[in-house]
Amino acid sequence: MLGMGDGTSTCCSATRWTQGAGEAPATGSATSGPATGVHGQRSAAPPDRRGMVQLPGGPFLMGSTDTTFPADAEGPVREVVVPPFWVDVHAVTNTDFARFVAATGYRTEAERFGWSFVFYQFLAAEHPPTRGVAAAPWWREVHGATWHSPEGPGSDVAGRGDHPVVHVSWNDAAAYAAWIGKRLPTEAEWEYAARGGLEQKLFPWGDELTPGGEHRCNVWQGEFPHHDAGEDGFRGTCPVDSYRPNGYGLYNLAGNCWEWCADEWGSSKVMKGGSYLCHASYCNRYRVAARTQSSADSSTGHAGFRLVADM
Repeated sequence: MLGMGDGTSTCCSATRWTQGAGEAPATGSATSGPATGVHGQRSAAPPDRRGMVQLPGGPFLMGSTDTTFPADAEGPVREVVVPPFWVDVHAVTNTDFARFVAATGYRTEAERFGWSFVFYQFLAAEHPPTRGVAAAPWWREVHGATWHSPEGPGSDVAGRGDHPVVHVSWNDAAAYAAWIGKRLPTEAEWEYAARGGLEQKLFPWGDELTPGGEHRCNVWQGEFPHHDAGEDGFRGTCPVDSYRPNGYGLYNLAGNCWEWCADEWGSSKVMKGGSYLCHASYCNRYRVAARTQSSADSSTGHAGFRLVADM
């Protein structure tokens, strides 16, 4: 079994550098190393603002008093001021990322390492044995799993062009951001956008997970990790514009896929939003204030990103 090093609830983020598996890819080339366009740096290319929303910025109450995962340090609740910025209406899709790859020849870190983490239920019954994370054996090290083969060799993203691209590392997301002239959001920007103008609510739409019995996000229903009833309409990722948008017109800021942020968290990077694997019985990090972390070179089948741009 592979090990976990940081005590993070591992449905959230299986981390590559704690595993000792595979070899690190070469860095420093135009298509392999981290790119500009991240926190504190402006990209040279002007951003294309189609598919973005302009947010006014200003003060808001960030964080929560939730102590389910004390190490996550969601609190204290504090006033934070963010400047005006543009934000993508939804996460970057497989179709978006395919254009980037076609234009640049970029190879993701999962492709260069040769493997990525896949949730065990998505592997075919005849799939060869794989290694799993010791604390979370549902995460499997699958050789050949990439953004375009999300369940490993023989799989593809046909019919999933409008789903979020996954199996992308923080470094991959930063490279895409630089190419398109945007950047990854700070954690404060992400949370401000996700709240949609509401103050200290659990979710982008309020405090009830399913108001009036209506599903508003793609998370786990059933017994984790053995059975996802799919009552919200999906098992695994869903189209990036599924469900109602929040008050700012932004989609899927709870569940579906984790989204990389620019901020550092020790030697890792912040991720926000939760994923299709989140469930109240194990990991309720689909709340707006919730957060997790992973190393910049890590990739999984439930982590993607959306971008922002300066005014």
